[in-house]
Amino acid sequence: MLIQNIQYMTVTDDGKWIANSGDILIKDKRIEKIGSVEYDDSIEKLDGRGMLALPGLVNGHQHTPMSLLRCYSDDVTLMTWLNKKMLPLEMKMDNDDRYWGALLSMAEMIKSGTTSYADMYIGIDHVAEAAVESGIRSVIARGLIAMDSDYEGRLKEAGDVVDRWQGKGNGRITTMIAPHSPYMCPPDFLKAAVGLSNEKNVPLHIHLAETKDEEQMIQEKYGVRPVHYLEQAGVFERPVLLAHGVHFNDEDFKVLQSVRGGIIHNPVSNAKLGCGISDVKRLLNSGVKVGLGTDGPASASSLDLFFEMKAASWFQKLKYEDAAVLSAHDILTMATQNGADILGIGEEVGSLTVGKKADVILMDMNKLHLTPSHEPANLLVYAATGQDVDTVIIDGEIVMRGRELTTIDEEKVMANAKERTKELLKRL
Repeated sequence: MLIQNIQYMTVTDDGKWIANSGDILIKDKRIEKIGSVEYDDSIEKLDGRGMLALPGLVNGHQHTPMSLLRCYSDDVTLMTWLNKKMLPLEMKMDNDDRYWGALLSMAEMIKSGTTSYADMYIGIDHVAEAAVESGIRSVIARGLIAMDSDYEGRLKEAGDVVDRWQGKGNGRITTMIAPHSPYMCPPDFLKAAVGLSNEKNVPLHIHLAETKDEEQMIQEKYGVRPVHYLEQAGVFERPVLLAHGVHFNDEDFKVLQSVRGGIIHNPVSNAKLGCGISDVKRLLNSGVKVGLGTDGPASASSLDLFFEMKAASWFQKLKYEDAAVLSAHDILTMATQNGADILGIGEEVGSLTVGKKADVILMDMNKLHLTPSHEPANLLVYAATGQDVDTVIIDGEIVMRGRELTTIDEEKVMANAKERTKELLKRL
């Protein structure tokens, strides 16, 4: 495939995103050449005039089946939202609910430019099936919660998911081990999950320091802060995706400096649930890698990473009362290469680089709100939306063209999602 006459975004050695003009040649699912390309007339061609190409966005933290619960519960604190509304209904979900909810989320993510994402849920096999069908790149994990004493059974399920799905979908599916959070995983359970991560040689995925309530619960129960609770369990001895990371003190920042992996910042979800504003600037200054995520659609309500980019920028500027505290260039890197690195797939995706997998999105720049284009990076972060994504290529395959999905029947997905939600609510 040859994308012709396209502007495309690359990153300089000092972290600046710049627009170049030329062609992008894709061969055997990878980027073969960028710039001036000689080609065979028989090759499939895409006309890139009026478009801007950038690496596919990486949504670093998601719970895809929760699209069925979008706006089911809002305007309450996280613990009330989780314990009183979400968990009771999630426990009533069946596998069909999870499948159609996941596919609904995947359709929304692809249509707004996300090509890779990380998922934590129960019944994750059905999420993986949806991922294979949709064509999205997915890092899946069976969420581990100590609801009872059946630790061994849950850990076996998590290990079996790794064995079944690692490398499936032509390599698009990879796996993690996902103890839910410090407050839902007692020490022995958490240590066993760390051991399983080591045994299976896959990273960990866990919520951390999302609310002040979490901080208080762990302090009262174990006499330490959440970061040190994870440290004692050996979590930081493994590559780890830490979701949220809002409430840290000076000592926490010192511990986090050595993390292999990083923090996935979910600004919209954190704001909507009143959790607080993560100190992204200090995390980055401490050497911690930070990516972006939406969290589940039941909390963030939207899976548009362009919205998350704006929120991430706005909140840091407000927190520091400094418009220069975090640039659009920093934000774009968080939404692409940083996220890919934290998901453990950064050597394959995250930038438009020769040899990497061809995960590419084409933005339609012929829009009123994208005219004129003084500084493309700023325009993407501060003005563009997911609705401006015209074409999405994942693993060298077109999964959306002219805003029409090629792997998912939108009308069928929406109809089934509505029906599954209606049936789900009857089970309460």
